[in-house]
Formats: sequence, C-alpha cells, structure tokens
Amino acid sequence: MTSDEKSARNRAHHANISRYHRLLKTKLSQAERRFIKMRLAEEQTALQAVAASQLLSTASDRGIAIPGAFDVPPLPRDSLLI
Repeated sequence: MTSDEKSARNRAHHANISRYHRLLKTKLSQAERRFIKMRLAEEQTALQAVAASQLLSTASDRGIAIPGAFDVPPLPRDSLLI
C-alpha cells in the first residue's frame, strides 16, 4: 500500500469517526446507538492500525528498528485447543 493510499484511508477513518460522534449526539434508539458505538470502535481500531502501519513504514524507510514491533506474545498454554 502506498503512502497516498494510507493517507486516504487515514482521512476516511477520521471522517467516519467524526460522523459517528455527530450521530451519537442525536436522538437514537438503543439499537441504533449500539450499532453506531460498535462502528465507532471498529473505525478507531482501523485508524490505529493505519497509524501503526505508517509509523513502521516510515521507521523502516529511515532504517530505524523498533524493538518489539513484530513480537507477538504467546498464547497461554491452557487456551490452545488440543
């Protein structure tokens, strides 16, 4: 994904987050409010992922290593399905 594509996604997520915040200020049913809060959380997570990707890409382009950036903690042994 190019830098321009990442920037476009970043802007789209920001716009969606702003729209969801505006909608939450209006009169909504409980179901509508739950749905919008769920979508808001999804957009915020997606925005964080794009930001992290941009950070790692920029750091990599500049030859900067970020310790632990790709470390994935192991699952607890009792959570494995065997």
